[in-house]
Amino acid sequence: MASEEKTQEILIGLQEAVIEFDEDKTRELAQAAIDEGVDPFRATMEGLAEGMIRVGDLYNKKEYFVSELLLCADALYAGLELLKPAIIASGRTSEAKGSIVLGVVEGDVHDIGKNLIKMMFDVAGWNVYDLGKDVPLEKFVEEQLRTDSDIVGLSALMTTSMISMPEIVKKLKEKNPKVRVMLGGAPITAETVEKYGADGFAKDAGTAVDEAIKLIKMLRTEEQAK
Repeated sequence: MASEEKTQEILIGLQEAVIEFDEDKTRELAQAAIDEGVDPFRATMEGLAEGMIRVGDLYNKKEYFVSELLLCADALYAGLELLKPAIIASGRTSEAKGSIVLGVVEGDVHDIGKNLIKMMFDVAGWNVYDLGKDVPLEKFVEEQLRTDSDIVGLSALMTTSMISMPEIVKKLKEKNPKVRVMLGGAPITAETVEKYGADGFAKDAGTAVDEAIKLIKMLRTEEQAK
């Protein structure tokens, strides 16, 4: 078992390796985490995922662009290739693992935010059904019914495309009242969620998984109360 000092050294190293899109360094530190006895789930969430959250911040500040984002994602997945089997071998699972359908609504092709959120759910061990961008309304409903996913995540970057969200939420709830719908994107606020009849929203990629877990817990509590 690694000391806390050594653990912190590895976690910070993983963050920096992802930010610097250094695949070799990320693999080296992921292996070091395993060899030193660092909890692989912690190395994934506090190392790789935390690094990717900081990458998202750099993108929002226009210090990183799409090319850097893609290289950082390659580094994250290089580390995840080693850490994911170690998580499974450890028997560790996320507190309320579930499944989610994700997509950018029709008329919108801006998918960087959606891709970051997909990555966070991948890292947390969820089953992710990624519909991509410019997704027609009916496709969200069809995919939720096909996969029986707990959560549907709708993303929109533009105010002109977000106006289709309430219709999608309505159709999803009509077909499956149990499904929980999360909204995401620059124009989305808590007031938007309430107005559109959704259940939650992710301010950024870092909070998306926590918000989804909260929604699943609420759903299961409601089911147990019946």
